[in-house]
Amino acid sequence: MRSLLLATAFFVSSIVVAQAGDIMASRYGNTTITTDANGNSTHLYYKADGTFTGKQGDAAFKGTWKMDGANVCLTADTPIPNTPNPACAPASAHAVGDSWQAGPYKVSLVKGIQ
Repeated sequence: MRSLLLATAFFVSSIVVAQAGDIMASRYGNTTITTDANGNSTHLYYKADGTFTGKQGDAAFKGTWKMDGANVCLTADTPIPNTPNPACAPASAHAVGDSWQAGPYKVSLVKGIQ
């Protein structure tokens, strides 16, 4: 589970400026997918109300997100052992359809809920 929130922190580090004043807008209704070196993928779904849900295999998680300066911070409703809560990561711009490396993770922002 620790890798679950760490993966979340890495893939949330790529944010798209879709609308002035809301750098998370491109995430709403779309899926951020992070894949680690072992092929484990995590799907994350942001909502405009500051909440998120996600899944990795059969494990599901949820919580809240907020911007803190240039960082996006996720707070899991049920803290994950040995993982910061909130987990924060720097934000950088990417568009729906982009794929990129964030540390050891391959990250993709895909259209729709997948």
